[in-house]
Amino acid sequence: MLFHSRVLGCGAYLPERIVTNEELAERIDTSNEWIVERTGIRERRIAGDGERTSDLALHAARAALAKAGVAPSEVDLVVLATTTPDDVFPATAARVQAALGCESGAAFDVQAVCAGFIFALAVADNAIRLNQAKTALVVGAETFSRLLDWNDRGTCVLFGDGAGAIVLRGFPGAPNARQRGVVSTHLHTDGRLYDILYVNGGPSSTQTVGTVRMQGKEVFRHAVAKLSDVVLEALKANDLSPADIDWLVPHQANERIIDGTVRKLRLGSERVIKTVERHANTSAASVPLALAEGVADGRIKEGQLILVEAIGGGLAWGAGLVRW
Repeated sequence: MLFHSRVLGCGAYLPERIVTNEELAERIDTSNEWIVERTGIRERRIAGDGERTSDLALHAARAALAKAGVAPSEVDLVVLATTTPDDVFPATAARVQAALGCESGAAFDVQAVCAGFIFALAVADNAIRLNQAKTALVVGAETFSRLLDWNDRGTCVLFGDGAGAIVLRGFPGAPNARQRGVVSTHLHTDGRLYDILYVNGGPSSTQTVGTVRMQGKEVFRHAVAKLSDVVLEALKANDLSPADIDWLVPHQANERIIDGTVRKLRLGSERVIKTVERHANTSAASVPLALAEGVADGRIKEGQLILVEAIGGGLAWGAGLVRW
């Protein structure tokens, strides 16, 4: 029997501490105007002392399960996308699984940086399609502020912390664009671009965590082209056009990247959900945070066609098409 996965609910969590551009301008050579003009970001959330990625993930997961009306005991797969795990191992997903009280199935992390949630969505959806799981919790969670050089104004102003989650459940029948559910996912990586966005540390190289290093102009150039291409790939695979999309929920990296992608696709800005102004770039958490906000404020409605996309270090990028 063929199966498809449907989104039953979503949830989000943001740390309490808000760091504004004005506060950053007191520490480094920057200004609110400089940051807003180049990124669209005005503030970001920063995890508190002792607040771990698993803590953020747990809040978002509980909110998603509550919205879905699903008990933790029903979850048989937890896929957590993160670049900032609690520990090198075990997977942060295992800690979340235990804290939730999920009693069966598998739990593991996926690492594709800012594209991580799209990759995690694809993994969970494929498991449900193959009947390897019936109910999956997909989480994107980051304490990305722990990877920043707070003296580098080119990177430290861009990122924030947060978590978002969705609950997927399998239903009989093959996926298609006319019924509720995940229609298709599309993933790419080009390792030749590894060095334009990376963290200069790791257990097998420096035995230190390191901080973010980025060639901003190169990332921008590739981001707009690759995100536009993967959106069109997803639409073409399902005999759809940009006009069929009710909402584009993009990775919230930079307002100029979002706007550039929208222009290239000839989409109206009124069909794009943006949170970058208040969240900054929360890496793997950005897409589910934006999804949760769109659902909570009533913009995203049942039956609408949602296209999610993201790009991150690797370079890794992808898109997913979901009938809500």
